[in-house]
Amino acid sequence: MPPDEAREANQSTRSPLRNGNLSPGCQTFLERQKELSNSNEDGFRTVRRIPPPKGKQHARLGNAYEFFRCLEMFTSFWDDSSQMPDMPPSPEMDPAEASELGEARPSGSPETVDETRFYRTSAGHSMPADYRQNLCSAMIKLVSYDFGCNVSMARTEPRLQISSPEGSARPRKTYIGSNASFVFQSPTTREAARAGNIYGPVCTVSTRPTISFTLPDVETSQSLDLAREIVAALITAQHRAREGKTETRFGEGQWWTQKARWGGGSGGPIGREVDRDVVQGDKDARPSDAEGMPVAKKPRKNMAMYDNYRMVRPPSATWDKKARYEAIGKPKGADYDDIFVVSCLFHHISVLRLRVPLRLLEVLEGSPEPVASERSWGKVRAWRSPWYDLFKIDERVECLKTLWPVMAYQMRKDTPEKDVAMADA
Repeated sequence: MPPDEAREANQSTRSPLRNGNLSPGCQTFLERQKELSNSNEDGFRTVRRIPPPKGKQHARLGNAYEFFRCLEMFTSFWDDSSQMPDMPPSPEMDPAEASELGEARPSGSPETVDETRFYRTSAGHSMPADYRQNLCSAMIKLVSYDFGCNVSMARTEPRLQISSPEGSARPRKTYIGSNASFVFQSPTTREAARAGNIYGPVCTVSTRPTISFTLPDVETSQSLDLAREIVAALITAQHRAREGKTETRFGEGQWWTQKARWGGGSGGPIGREVDRDVVQGDKDARPSDAEGMPVAKKPRKNMAMYDNYRMVRPPSATWDKKARYEAIGKPKGADYDDIFVVSCLFHHISVLRLRVPLRLLEVLEGSPEPVASERSWGKVRAWRSPWYDLFKIDERVECLKTLWPVMAYQMRKDTPEKDVAMADA
């Protein structure tokens, strides 16, 4: 669409969102597409503040500046795949792979190579994990900001909670941790923003530092990585299912979280409390108060460490007190929840959509199965987009085209049910 035509049709392409604002139109989309379409060389020149070639100006990165800044950090650990035909073979390649790459590389004189081109100096496995997290977040923020959302790490550790069936003789609960982050809806008022309130999650972001899928077994390593993505989706589904509920800590009100059960005695001293009963003259003993033990100048405001240890209470809370958990984008009355996972590996991004039955969440919380030999929740269905290489212009534009409808669908305004006009009324 030409810019003039997009400017005229921009207002007609905007639709109401659930936060009361209007969605970005076609003009905003074309601006994001133009910003991402800058070549890596031009974007890196702007980030590194290298003067542009004669007769050219610095690339206008706009909102994509943070994306190119994070992508530039990757060049120290990963080869720019958009320049692979012009680059020398990697020292980690086999001789056969290097010869094939040399045959595919077009011939040209060394004088035509840009002197400002940078090559990686480290291996990909040595790259810090937050580099990949920042790059993926920067790509998502290009879209999420316009829809009133933001990417942030969870304030409490994301855990997939699994409970034993209700009524079991020995109730148990375990969890599976994850390093996933989430896309939350941002508050619309200044007071809520100052309070740190967030709404959602809208979708989840899963970045893994895995770079090898060959050892010890290809199929096993791929299955483990897929399991990490599914765990992140199930955690998001559990968070979205908390809408309208209050947290009940595991074991709250039970006797084993209220009464001491160590033989019924009061117990003896532990830790440094034992130092008071040491043998006189022991060289490893701590000095007593009479020998110049320093006296605390300020009274202790919090509970002593050993007194805190002796307390019998339920496990700590796992819900974020400032999060307003909502199933944003979930169809009304549906018995499932579509979870979108933005997955990132190497310098690639893929978007997954997993349909999680609500019955599965109930079973994970401890709801008994009617028949032990059959699963009452059916199956979890999943769809995956292609893997988009963020170094390549056309593929990161396709990634933008994939993330845009995901945010538009999740943040859409729920249309109220219209009353049917009866002719005979």
